[in-house]
Amino acid sequence: MRKGIRALLVLLAAVGLSACATGEQWDEWHKHSSHFASGDHLFFSFRNQGAKPTPMVYKSDVEKARTENWWGDLIVVRPDQLFEG
Repeated sequence: MRKGIRALLVLLAAVGLSACATGEQWDEWHKHSSHFASGDHLFFSFRNQGAKPTPMVYKSDVEKARTENWWGDLIVVRPDQLFEG
């Protein structure tokens, strides 16, 4: 019985530690009071998560990112790839 509980605790610890952020990501996260700067930042991040060949970035996203001081991984697009809106 003890071996089973011990194995379960080790398994839970391994699962919990496997999804941890890097030290750099934690430093960036601690600089802010929330995970996202705004609802627009949240929707932008969900819209562009995962591996996509070309991110979906609107000109209004660029302006909101500047005014709301968004943080996180930088998404780079060429001016001709920006959507109107």
